[in-house]
Amino acid sequence: MATTPGTPRLLRAMNDRAALDLLLSQGPLSRTTLGNLTGLSKPTASQLLARLEAARLVRPSGTTAGRPGPNAQLYEINGEIAYVGGLDVTPDRIRAAVADLTGTVVGRYELSTPGRSAKGTVERVVKAIEGAVGAAGLSRERLRRVSIGTPGGFDPTTGRLRYATHLPGWHAPHLLDELASAIGVPLEVENDVNLAAIAEQRVGHAREHDNFVLLWGDEGIGAAIVINGRLHRGATGGAGEVAFLPLPGTPLIRDVGRNNAGGFQELAGGEPVLELAREHGLEARTAEAAIAVALRTEGSGDAVLKEFAHRLAVGLAAIVAVVDPELIVLAGGVITAGGERLRGLIQDELAELAVPRPQLMMTAISEDPVLTGALQSALSTTRDEVFDTAGRPVS
Repeated sequence: MATTPGTPRLLRAMNDRAALDLLLSQGPLSRTTLGNLTGLSKPTASQLLARLEAARLVRPSGTTAGRPGPNAQLYEINGEIAYVGGLDVTPDRIRAAVADLTGTVVGRYELSTPGRSAKGTVERVVKAIEGAVGAAGLSRERLRRVSIGTPGGFDPTTGRLRYATHLPGWHAPHLLDELASAIGVPLEVENDVNLAAIAEQRVGHAREHDNFVLLWGDEGIGAAIVINGRLHRGATGGAGEVAFLPLPGTPLIRDVGRNNAGGFQELAGGEPVLELAREHGLEARTAEAAIAVALRTEGSGDAVLKEFAHRLAVGLAAIVAVVDPELIVLAGGVITAGGERLRGLIQDELAELAVPRPQLMMTAISEDPVLTGALQSALSTTRDEVFDTAGRPVS
């Protein structure tokens, strides 16, 4: 039944949602505290909590022991009312996790996939999900939604993966339909760097920023662009594929789709960083390790960090000239290995190369940023669906 603005039913729904959001962000609250935060009277707050408890959306959670006066009952979100799954897919492994409605991770699973063929993609995804669900002590039927992060992006006009030729098995024309059918719950598939940006937006440094860029530097270079609080994906899902940027300091690469390479990648990707370190006499097996060695090595290590910062700033200057973000979040294993010292070098160099002066910050999500973003993305939609049941008992 449709509601009319200002009716008691609509006002109750608005108050219920405000209370649920407060319980999510601030944890267990008493009736009095919840009333003070929402501006509701004690009787109205009591009715609200009774309504939400009847709908199984909230539950009692201890008391305010240790404070002056009588102990007050605390209430919290009932996280067990819904669960979501998240996956981070790379060529070498699939990492999966399950979280309850509060965002608490209750199960994890990692499936190694080195040298896999193009066959069996759906089966591997299902196996990873079932592994995480099993680790949580749940059945797959308890999941409400699954979000998957992959390199590249799925073209909304064709439903096929682009910009990720190195991910075998993910380019079949009907893969998304096959995955959705096999998983059996609503499914979303998103670019992995975009999900890292969602994590930063929901629980990291970008919570107060509507316009920001996340630059991902690992074996590959990528970016996520958020404009007016929304991810910008582009017409084919390729916004942020900055590895293909032609940049000074590298030969112009043609047929970039076939070669899966571009100027920024050739300048600051994992392999060029490893080569840079070796040119300065630093030995390491990975680019991330090379930057860690550079931090500990005076002289040659300083030169490596300065040159790496310059290369990253060159790419960022091109991005800043187009997007003009208020914040740039630096993420990915190779970049974050340089810590605050590398951040400062990039900030100084970018100030010389770009007119806008966005703030640079290292990511706040130090562990599993893509997986965190996948869970946060699934949780956002699921919470909207579940919280709409406020006031209606859940079977």
